[in-house]
Amino acid sequence: MRAGSPRLLREINDRAAIEALLRNGPLTRSELEGLIGLSKPATAQLLTRLETADTVVRDGLRGGGRGPRAQLWSVNGTIAHVAAVDLTPETVDVAIADISGTVISEHRAPMPARHGVLEAFAEAVDKACGQAGLRTDQLLHVVVGCPGAVNPATGELGYAPHLPGWNGFDVPGRLRERLAAPVSVENDVNLVALEEMVAGRAAGVRDFVVVWPADLVGAAVVVNGVLLRGASGGAGEIDGLVIPDRASADTGTDRAGGTFGELLGNPSICRLAKAHGLASRNGHGAVRKALAAGPAGRGFLADLARRIATGVASVVAVLDPELVLLSGDIAQAGGTTLNDLVAAELRQLVVPRTPVRLALVTGKPVRSGALHSALAVAREQVFGLPAATTAPFRGPVAAGSPR
Repeated sequence: MRAGSPRLLREINDRAAIEALLRNGPLTRSELEGLIGLSKPATAQLLTRLETADTVVRDGLRGGGRGPRAQLWSVNGTIAHVAAVDLTPETVDVAIADISGTVISEHRAPMPARHGVLEAFAEAVDKACGQAGLRTDQLLHVVVGCPGAVNPATGELGYAPHLPGWNGFDVPGRLRERLAAPVSVENDVNLVALEEMVAGRAAGVRDFVVVWPADLVGAAVVVNGVLLRGASGGAGEIDGLVIPDRASADTGTDRAGGTFGELLGNPSICRLAKAHGLASRNGHGAVRKALAAGPAGRGFLADLARRIATGVASVVAVLDPELVLLSGDIAQAGGTTLNDLVAAELRQLVVPRTPVRLALVTGKPVRSGALHSALAVAREQVFGLPAATTAPFRGPVAAGSPR
């Protein structure tokens, strides 16, 4: 196709309009005109063209004031649907959304301890689809976030002894067979990093690390705006990193070294809290009690920060990122107090003065990241939009302009 042809320009401007509607929600013609920079007649023609193709729909009126109410337009969400799944050893949490990003059903179910995991997973997705009036084979894409890493060569899930029943086979391939839909499986912390790039504290940051300092310790590495997955998919799998225990309180650990995951598992954190006179059933409960105790809980938080910073130091020394984000229950429970203690300890261990911040996205960051990832794939397939969800908005192209 010749550059600058009317058909090419229409396609480019149609995509720009669709992207503006997806980013901003329902818009009037004049609002869309201002965003994409087309004339009033050209924008009106564009909307007519997209409505005829069933790509956009009329979505109510925007009123107010003395003037007439203006027609609102939005992307037709029913064009395609996706699923986002957060899989843990205990549960599977599913959300079904239309291509506009609107979540239309949710379903959470327990996972069996070892046997029947594929069946339980498929039943949960099927239930969520049923609530949305869909079949699983009508999903355009499914993204699953889980603790572990898929080997791109084999599809097998590695670094995941905590997910019994999921080892030794092509996980995405088997799920595709079960659901009769395209499936991608991604590391859970990687999805948190994607969500932070889209809607969190890493927006506009090119090189950063997300660390999940809790049970099933993990990290995600983003270099030049791209997730680093590694040759076997295991980039950021720091749970097995052997580090010394630098906590001042004696909890019976081997001071010469233990794995990062062992030192930051719930049992180890609870033992550390007990050594400081704090009793709790889980790690985030211990952190909350320490914060409530004021100065009496400071020693425990400082020891916990030493353990976290010791593992993070290895990542920072190698990558020298712009930013380290702490995410997950432990980080959120500790808030800025624990975050600042980790930052202070890190400065004692490495030369780079990398800022340490709390991740901004809370609630269900893994599922939210999976949803953005699934939508990126769907929107690329349906609308031809760039798959990079953090790509800046691109306006229309004038005739004769270089692209």
